[in-house]
Amino acid sequence: MIPGMSRAGVTLVAGLASGLDYDAAARFSFLLATPIIGAAGILEVPKLVRYAAGHAGTSFMPILLAGLVAGLFVFFSTWFLMRYFKNREIAALRPCGIYSLVAGGLALAVHLV
Repeated sequence: MIPGMSRAGVTLVAGLASGLDYDAAARFSFLLATPIIGAAGILEVPKLVRYAAGHAGTSFMPILLAGLVAGLFVFFSTWFLMRYFKNREIAALRPCGIYSLVAGGLALAVHLV
């Protein structure tokens, strides 16, 4: 793992480099993330349940509400990005790529010093 490197950016570039169009590369990136996010949930939810069970007076309602709100934001941000990628050229990704290179380079330099 390289600091500042975007997993989504790497999978988008890999999809584009393999000949996928922008829409297909974005779908590839999001679909590739799904099992990883699901596995993280499988690992973390039992810890959350154990924590809440061990602390008297802890309500599951805020936890459920936070999960629902996070899920809604993921859905709408993915919907927005898919529409954005469908209507834009690769130049629209250039600022994100430049940011990733600069942030990654700075983080690596700080880490090595």
